[in-house]
Amino acid sequence: MRRGTPFIAGNWKMFKGPSETASFCSELGRWLAGSEDVRVAVCPPSVSIAAAVSALGTSVEVFAQNVHWEDQGAFTGEVSAAMLLEAGAQGAIVGHSERRRYFGETDETVARRAAHALDAGLEVIACVGELEAERETGETEAVLRRQVEAIAAATGSHERLVIAYEPVWAIGTGRTATPVQAQEAHGLIRRLLDVPVLYGGSVKPENAAELLGQPDVGGALVGGASLDVDSFVAICAAAAR
Repeated sequence: MRRGTPFIAGNWKMFKGPSETASFCSELGRWLAGSEDVRVAVCPPSVSIAAAVSALGTSVEVFAQNVHWEDQGAFTGEVSAAMLLEAGAQGAIVGHSERRRYFGETDETVARRAAHALDAGLEVIACVGELEAERETGETEAVLRRQVEAIAAATGSHERLVIAYEPVWAIGTGRTATPVQAQEAHGLIRRLLDVPVLYGGSVKPENAAELLGQPDVGGALVGGASLDVDSFVAICAAAAR
């Protein structure tokens, strides 16, 4: 992990199969070839990881969107760290709010996934963030403290760990935390766990520079805007500046 270098990761969610991934990544690799001022990763669906690795080479990292806490076993639909490493992935997201909301992910399982992935040699982006109702009732700090401390207890300040702060009310809604709100949350997280912290939640070329200019914002976990090469490259350029 190159601490201090802005890190931009594109979470594609359930978009882009292998053929579309290969085309996208070939173009992205050409745009970002030789860039040393920003660290970039794409996070395609599992079926597209090999295509992304093949098309990108070493110019851009490839992360999975999830990883299990066991090496193997009767866990239908899951993927192990060893499998991801064999496919060429360098890291994995764990605990994304959509995993927590739709698939029963808990603070405990997020921490287990993160710890096992790190032990196996992967890099990890571990996601935390509050619901809109929790922010409105003044619970943001308590929620972030609970989520981050669960991860910290399992991993410590691991050199391959990154936290992504993603206010759930800003994901896929077009709403974005203000720079002040982002900085407050990132500052708290950094005090709890000394690792880089990315902002995630409707990051776009139009707001990237202001968000990334905050002192404790170490990069971005980009959703919808990472699906278009031009917008994703624009965000990477903003981070490099």
